Amino acid sequence: MLARRQTRTVLARLEQFPAVALLGPRQSGKTTLAHGVARGRPSIYLDLEAPADRAKLSDAALYLAGHADKLVVLDEVQRAPELFQTLRGVIDAGRRRGDGAGRFLLLGSASMDLLRQSGESLAGRIAHAELAPFDALEVGPDARERLWIRGGFPDSFLAASDEASAVWRANFIRTYLERDIPRLGPRIPAETLRRFWTMLAHRQGAPLNAAELARGLAVDGKTVARYLDLLVDLLLVRRLPPFRASAGKRLVKSPRVYVRDSGVVHALLRLDDREAALGHPVAGGSWEGFVLENLLCAAPGRTEASFYRTAAGAEIDLVLDLPGGARWAVEIERGLAPTLGKGFYRARDRETGSRIRRVFRRRALPDGGGSRGHRRGGAGGAPGRGAVTPAPAGPAGAGRPAVGRVATITPASSRPVGRPAAGGRRRGRRRRATPAPPSRRNGRRAACRSSGRCCRPSRRRSAAASG
Repeated sequence: MLARRQTRTVLARLEQFPAVALLGPRQSGKTTLAHGVARGRPSIYLDLEAPADRAKLSDAALYLAGHADKLVVLDEVQRAPELFQTLRGVIDAGRRRGDGAGRFLLLGSASMDLLRQSGESLAGRIAHAELAPFDALEVGPDARERLWIRGGFPDSFLAASDEASAVWRANFIRTYLERDIPRLGPRIPAETLRRFWTMLAHRQGAPLNAAELARGLAVDGKTVARYLDLLVDLLLVRRLPPFRASAGKRLVKSPRVYVRDSGVVHALLRLDDREAALGHPVAGGSWEGFVLENLLCAAPGRTEASFYRTAAGAEIDLVLDLPGGARWAVEIERGLAPTLGKGFYRARDRETGSRIRRVFRRRALPDGGGSRGHRRGGAGGAPGRGAVTPAPAGPAGAGRPAVGRVATITPASSRPVGRPAAGGRRRGRRRRATPAPPSRRNGRRAACRSSGRCCRPSRRRSAAASG
């Protein structure tokens, strides 16, 4: 099993908070990570989906008081939301005894009940950490293409073949729709939710159009919003908000929607291997979502992500507001020679401010082809949307190896557009004479024809000489 980078984060939070909630989709490796954390200290593990372990917590306060000196790991804690009231009393009693940190490690599938109960009952006592599937920094540079095709779920990524990985992902989607989501509370037909999930995969990275999705599902817009909120809360779909620093600009206000795991995207569209994925129109959007997720996994904590697009077409794929005030603009392209369009520079220099810094990492792809049918890519070798080598959100060389060639573009000057630089000279344009309106010219010609005399003096003199 590959080492998980999130282990250090969980250990640090346990040293600071009495309870830590580790959230993530099912089968992302939460239980394996929890066993690794608990192995180095006295601990007890309870699976709340097992009837025997649920029976131990029939009198939760008495049972947990008997294990006050151990780390208690509660798996699938969203199955017992009433437990949070008891945990609050146990944590407060431990604080009075001097046992302030490292009491509970809660594992959950990020259901709405878990987030609501932990926020209301354990405010100030609990820290949240998110465990995503494998990312590019965990699998190494040689396995990134396989990570893109199969996705980051451990059983899918580590499968013996592409076919075995595709079978696992198909059954994972079916089980999630038919068993896991109904057990979390919402009663939604599995086939309807599958169609909605597949429609999002087809529109990977596109702005949300709730009306179009509602027409495709024969439901109303509120139902589409409810389906989307469910998948976002389960950490299966990402809703990327638009950049909102300029209130007076005509910005696109609809969020972009990404299915978070590229392997799930390919499974929903029945793309089992690399050749099938590269031949599909969603290849560019799938790669863009893959890069975006890896960048966000590598970004520091408390990083805010958004995208920028104006009605005129100026666009930045990803804007990262890092802790400390730094702002990065990232353009994602897939191709042998990715280039930046005029809209990127316009958005970077004029719209998002001079504090922005853009780091662009590119890697030559062995297939030499771009994304087909995407909104920026052309057929064949034309560079398409979606290719940046997944990079950590930090300067190259800061303790992490830089992959590929790195080109950094510094911010443009903050002077207003059109004003000459210091010592410069403004060159004026030569004004051209404005021709007479067509109505006046036509009127002159009509007068000449009716009177037999030309209205222009030069023509009158020539007519008299000839006469």
